[in-house]
Amino acid sequence: MLTDTLWINALIGGGLGLIIGSFLGALVVRWPQGISIMRGRSACDACGRTLRPAELIPLLSALVSRWRCRSCGTPIDPIHSIMELGAALIAGLAFALLPLPIALLFSLAGWLLLTLAVLDGRHFWLPDALTLPLAALGLTLGDWVLPTPFWDRVTGAALGYGALFLIALTYRRLRGREGLGLGDAKLLGAIGAWLGWQGLPLVLLIASLSGLLWAIGLKLRGRLIDGETRLPFGTFLCLAVLPTILLGWQVAAQ
Repeated sequence: MLTDTLWINALIGGGLGLIIGSFLGALVVRWPQGISIMRGRSACDACGRTLRPAELIPLLSALVSRWRCRSCGTPIDPIHSIMELGAALIAGLAFALLPLPIALLFSLAGWLLLTLAVLDGRHFWLPDALTLPLAALGLTLGDWVLPTPFWDRVTGAALGYGALFLIALTYRRLRGREGLGLGDAKLLGAIGAWLGWQGLPLVLLIASLSGLLWAIGLKLRGRLIDGETRLPFGTFLCLAVLPTILLGWQVAAQ
């Protein structure tokens, strides 16, 4: 019976995630272009044709149309399906493992991290409109759902932001150019507001190793990697949160 309940919860969460992911897919495509997603109906990114309801079913519509617009034949940006699938996996996992309303809060945090990861990966942009609410959720509603004490999370927020802020400032003073954006500092502060200061070293370690492996991969593919090469460190910070949580749970269980 427990297994059946787990799968039902996962399906409910996954279904909700697909719907939210459809919205987030439009967000990450249109927001950087300055296009509002709150006005007008959904349309093809290429030809602007208004999409019919049957073309708005998450994942399924793109699969049926073979990821191309039925009017102009232009390939549909795969980020739409990536966001839908990612948001579904986040909510499905949260709803399967956690009770309501905790599952919904963790899903919201995961959706924010997913959106930030994609925006930084595509545009090197970590908007305050996402990082600040993420931090606020951790410092407020986190009191009811997180095992980490409030002051540990406050300290985590301050240390996360302060550490990367000092690194960015020092780099700019020494090299005369930007090496680390303040968006990264705000993001790490927001992560600290959820995980507490104890989780920050592991997040930074995993993110740094991921960035190093990504740079090595680019080098092996023939890309020039030098001091001018930009890497989306915010993306790696977002991706480092889940393994940090899982490792923390494993340690706590021992």
